[in-house]
Amino acid sequence: MVIPQAAAVQYLFQQAAVEDGHREGAVVVVSLAVAAVSAAEAQDPVGSKMRTREFLSKLDHDRIVDSIREAESNTSGEIRVYLKRGKLNAEPLVTAQKKFRELRMDQTAGRNAVLIFVAPRAHKFAIVGDKAIHEKCGEEFWLSIVERMRTHFKNEKFSHALVEAIREIGTVLATHFPKTSANANELADEIIDE
Repeated sequence: MVIPQAAAVQYLFQQAAVEDGHREGAVVVVSLAVAAVSAAEAQDPVGSKMRTREFLSKLDHDRIVDSIREAESNTSGEIRVYLKRGKLNAEPLVTAQKKFRELRMDQTAGRNAVLIFVAPRAHKFAIVGDKAIHEKCGEEFWLSIVERMRTHFKNEKFSHALVEAIREIGTVLATHFPKTSANANELADEIIDE
């Protein structure tokens, strides 16, 4: 489904409500902020598709990975970027929640993991934050990140959108979940492209 730019903000606010999903007992994932994004739609109102390969060619992979490492160096929290290849067969938020659980991000000790999910071909993305981080920063924080990312994506500043979001999320994580020697962890794969 291609969402025209005029409807993108309305779509954002309809989908941004907090949803609690239960899985195997008391595991709760708080999912926030989904937005339609489209750089191509700005030039082509028909809504041309961007292949993941084209999207990847426009990313500064090293800069994104470095920003994740820097952000995670100051927090016990975890940040990942997931790029969805091919068609998106469900709403981005639903798919992102599923991927969040598949990657076991809902099992961090501090319940403070964040997944940035991007589906380039569908021109959509979602951000999924776990319960503890959401309780600390609130919905307005997620909505502001989504809106800035949407603006950068629209202008095809994909790396900048991701790096800026990662830095802001990292700052909040470091403030509320600082890294200590007791919670030092290995860095996971920062960008996942499947």
